[in-house]
Amino acid sequence: QVQLVESGGGLVQPGGSLRLSCAASGFTFSMYAMSWYRQAPGKERELVAVITSAGGSANYADSVKGRFTISRDNAKNTVYLQMNSLKPEDTAVYYCYTRQRGSDRWGQGTQVTVSS
Repeated sequence: QVQLVESGGGLVQPGGSLRLSCAASGFTFSMYAMSWYRQAPGKERELVAVITSAGGSANYADSVKGRFTISRDNAKNTVYLQMNSLKPEDTAVYYCYTRQRGSDRWGQGTQVTVSS
């Protein structure tokens, strides 16, 4: 079955960095665009970044442009989110997402907390 498993979250100080990973299985990873979403307490889930199937193009939310980088390794069936210059407002649960065969596929999420 389709699985998306995130890792790499944690507690980091403002200005710090984290790298999230999402390991995919159960489908042909290289055929699908992949995204990262996040959801802060009391807020709706929002799109952070999306990358095309071959990794040639990516788009970002305005709030993370210039600080976050999405990438993928199709040989490892993994998508990454490099987060630099983290701010307290980046605190959220981060989710990996793809739409595969007409169905939304979500990971379980990984908590990122930015605090001093």
